[in-house]
Amino acid sequence: MSEARITDLDGWVAALTQATALMELGTLLLCVVLAWALVRLMRQALAVSHKTSILFGSRIVDGVLFPLVLLCLAYLARNLLAHWLPVVVFRLAIPVLIALLVMRLAVKVLQAAFSETPLVRLLERSISWVAWVAMVLWVSGLLPLLLEELDQISWKVGGTTLSVRNVIEGALTAGAVLIFTLWISAVIESRLLRSATGGELSLRLALSNATRALLMFVGLLLALSAVGINLSALSVLGGAIGVGIGFGLQKLAANYVSGFVILAERSMRIGDNVRVDNFEGCITQINARYTVIRSLAGRESIVPNEMLITSRVENLSLADTRVWQSSVVSVAYDSDVELVMRLLLEAALNQPRVLREPAPSVALSSFGADGLEFTVGYWVADPENGSLNLKSQINLEILKALRANQIEIPFPQRVVHTRTG
Repeated sequence: MSEARITDLDGWVAALTQATALMELGTLLLCVVLAWALVRLMRQALAVSHKTSILFGSRIVDGVLFPLVLLCLAYLARNLLAHWLPVVVFRLAIPVLIALLVMRLAVKVLQAAFSETPLVRLLERSISWVAWVAMVLWVSGLLPLLLEELDQISWKVGGTTLSVRNVIEGALTAGAVLIFTLWISAVIESRLLRSATGGELSLRLALSNATRALLMFVGLLLALSAVGINLSALSVLGGAIGVGIGFGLQKLAANYVSGFVILAERSMRIGDNVRVDNFEGCITQINARYTVIRSLAGRESIVPNEMLITSRVENLSLADTRVWQSSVVSVAYDSDVELVMRLLLEAALNQPRVLREPAPSVALSSFGADGLEFTVGYWVADPENGSLNLKSQINLEILKALRANQIEIPFPQRVVHTRTG
């Protein structure tokens, strides 16, 4: 049965009040249930649980896959029903599903590629408005008329004639190309960074950044070509940018190059404990331009990557994540040396964070002015959990043990000589 074109509101109301519209609504509801069940089965089969998935999202109806499957089922049902009855509901539902698919795809890709920022939320709202307005114009039949009118508004740029319609279509094509490029880069990044730690994470992060930069560059070229910009004219612009980098952007370019060198050489990795310019902490991020170092006190230092290449950096966990710590104790000269050494060793071994291999050690390190000085040293595998708290607990154990065994911790002693007149 052929579909009659409805061009006015009264025609839509009359068509939707027919008895066949209820059958279409039931079929559409069946398509929704089938789409939900199919996506749920695929989610369970693939064991998808991460919330950043573009296809599945955090819930079944939150990702891109649900509106895509629903659109395919609705299009199939529309073609089947068109042989027996006039289709009206599906003619409204399919444009709505297309708009929903476009919005969901754009929003999920932007969320996966970028963090939650006001600019991303503004882009999401803009894409939603454009999709819904295009859907309304399409359903009402005004879209072809509007495109014809926009095609009449034209101007000449050099040897090319452009119209408002060409610019809008080129901008939409460019946006679609960039969104597709971001999607591919987000998928590659999630695959590379999944279940990676330490040095492997740093290397995969370098590959992810390089892949995203390459795909964004190719996507930008394709987008400019879709708009109608002659890419041969960009050679002059590229030369100007090269001169600008050579003179005014030396530091910025050096930071970006240094970032890729750090990630490629793996001299510093995410999770390493480093000391840079008298600031000590754990590396939490290695970005293209800077590296974030977080201290145990909670402060974060943003260090340019060039500084990590050209300056002296102490990596406390490059070859081994274990860190050696020590504490010095002074006792009176008449104390039992063997008993003191045994008490200090037991105080260190009583802490579960102290490693048993290599074992802690106690040494008579110095004959001080006030008493015998012992140094108890031990190894820790998790310095990121704090060193001062562990040292304090060991010192408290030492103090309690010395007091329990009546071992004196001497006060500073000085000899005063007086001269008579």
